Amino acid sequence: MTRRFAIVLALLCLWAVPALAAEPLKIGAVVSATGPASALGEPEKNTLEMVRDALNAKGGVAGRQIELIIYDDESDVSKAVLAAEKLLKKDRVAAIVGPTTTGNTLAIAAKMAESKVPMVSMASAEKIVKPVNPWVFKVAPSDRHAVARLLKHAKAQGYKKLAILTVSDGYGQAGREVLKEMIPAAGMELAADEIFGPKDTDMTAQLTKIKDIAPDAVICWGTNPGPAQVARNRAQLGMKTPLYMSHGVASKKFIELAGEAAEGVMLPAGHLIVAAQLPDGQPQKAQLLAYTKDYKDRFKADVSTFGGHGWDGLMVVAKAVEMAGSDKPEAIREALEKIKAFPGVGGVFTFSPEEHNGLDENAFEMVVIQGGDWKILK
Repeated sequence: MTRRFAIVLALLCLWAVPALAAEPLKIGAVVSATGPASALGEPEKNTLEMVRDALNAKGGVAGRQIELIIYDDESDVSKAVLAAEKLLKKDRVAAIVGPTTTGNTLAIAAKMAESKVPMVSMASAEKIVKPVNPWVFKVAPSDRHAVARLLKHAKAQGYKKLAILTVSDGYGQAGREVLKEMIPAAGMELAADEIFGPKDTDMTAQLTKIKDIAPDAVICWGTNPGPAQVARNRAQLGMKTPLYMSHGVASKKFIELAGEAAEGVMLPAGHLIVAAQLPDGQPQKAQLLAYTKDYKDRFKADVSTFGGHGWDGLMVVAKAVEMAGSDKPEAIREALEKIKAFPGVGGVFTFSPEEHNGLDENAFEMVVIQGGDWKILK
């Protein structure tokens, strides 16, 4: 009887091992799937779900299925804070991907350090990772790198007198700070510094002031729908001044909203939206084309740069879990800092204790809108 009991117990122990191994890996996400930033957050949410399903179909991460818990912050700072608290205290996630926007990211960054859980933001402002918060990373290229790429192009065109028009939210004002620093540093003149609100529907007054100053080019820094309205108002005023936008409008949504007024608009953008135009030797091209096909097949919609941030955010967390061989937040955090030359949608990522973005100016391509589509600027 004792021997039989011992055999049964041994079998139960053997069965218990895979049962424990099969316990899901909990990863949280905060996205702006609705509200003003939905043009960014919706493709991020779609992509996060697509990546989760693809990883789980291949056996998960480190032998464990991913349980992805996504909350929509509705583009609202307070709701982003509540979502983060729920993920940390109730859901007990191992890591968080998101939020979508800079303001929402900055609002919860301190909570990550308090809880000692890593966060990989999908927003782009440099201040998210400068100075370094050990628990906060991001996968969107920094505004400083975007400004550098844009000003390099403007300087090559001989533009010396620039006007800026920025939105008064976290993303816009972070970009404004960098523009005000880097334009004079590049030997150019900052001729005008105008601001508009995230909910403003007419920027004619600001553009009229800029028109009277007659700059060589205008730089608008914001995310839709405001920048699309700027493009329309510029066309209505008959302005022929070259117009640059930020990488915050690098989706077909901008072209849809701005209509014919989008023609000729230039901006620094990730390689994704011009993937088919890249040379075959480009290290990201195969990954970009695969992501584009998968997204279009599943959602019957065009890809956007922002959806790519969702791919990168979840994939770098998955990579860190595999490297660490653990779902412990501290182990994931340490592994994130050791990721090197990881080819993603937004660029090739190399993190370190001093670098929590992992990208540089090479993550951007200068593009122009022609015929209602993106073209690489030669």
